Amino acid sequence: MDFKAIALHLAGSIDISGCRQAIHKKLLFGDRDELFYSDEGGYVYIFRYGIVSFCGLDEASIATITSELKPFCEAWQQSDLTEEIEVELASGNVKPKVTNNKIILPESDIEAMRLTLLHLSQSVALDYFSGLSEQIMKETRQHTNHLELYGKLDLGGKKLKSHIGRVLNINNQISENLYIFDSHEVTWEDEHLDRLDRSLKQIFDLKERYRTIKEQGYIIKENLSLFKDIMDHRESSRLEWIIIILILVEVVDLFIMRLIN
Repeated sequence: MDFKAIALHLAGSIDISGCRQAIHKKLLFGDRDELFYSDEGGYVYIFRYGIVSFCGLDEASIATITSELKPFCEAWQQSDLTEEIEVELASGNVKPKVTNNKIILPESDIEAMRLTLLHLSQSVALDYFSGLSEQIMKETRQHTNHLELYGKLDLGGKKLKSHIGRVLNINNQISENLYIFDSHEVTWEDEHLDRLDRSLKQIFDLKERYRTIKEQGYIIKENLSLFKDIMDHRESSRLEWIIIILILVEVVDLFIMRLIN
C-alpha cells in the first residue's frame, strides 16, 4: 500500500512540552526534542526546531493537526519549505529499501517509519538553514565589497556585534538541531535499520548539503574575525589620537602658564 510522506516547516521552534500535554494521540516516542505519534493509521513526527512530518494522512487531517500545533509554535511562519516522498508499506518478511522515488518499508516496522520521517524532516531543516546561511553570506559579501571599494568598513561597533551575534545564533541552531553525521540510536543494533539510515542520508544528500552549510559558516566567521580586527585597530587608532591631543593640550597649557608667570 502506497502513502505520501511529507515534512513541513511551520515555525522557528515548537514547544515540545506543551504539545505533549495538549495532543491526545498515541505517543510512540517522545523526549525533550521530538514527539512521534500514530494517528488513525498514519504517523505524525514533531520536532523542536519547527519541522513536522506526516505519513498516511490526508490533507484535511494534516491541516487539522497543524492548526492544533499553532499555539505551541514560536515565530509561526508556515513556509514553502516542504519535501515529500512516496512510502510503500509492504506486508510479509520485507527488508527496508530505498529507491530514487520510493521508500519500501515493512508494514509493522515502526522504527523504520520513524527513521524515514526523521531524515525527511532533516532535509527540510537543511533547506531552512541553507536559506539563512545564504542570506548571511550575501550580507557579508556586501560588507567585503564596500571594504574593497572604499578601504573601510560600513559597519559600526554595535552593528558589527549584532551581525556577529546573528551568525553565532544560526551556527548554534545548526549544531543543536542537525545530527546528520550521527547514527540514530535505533540503528546501533539493527543491521537493516543501519542500512536504511545510510540509504536515506544518501537519497536526500544530507551529508553534502550539511558540509556546504558548515563551510559557509566557517567563511562567514573568518570574515567577521577580520572585520573585528579592523574595528579593534580603528578603535585603537582613535584612542591613540585622543591621547596625543590630550598631551598636546597639556603641553600648550604648560607653555601658556609659563608665559603668564
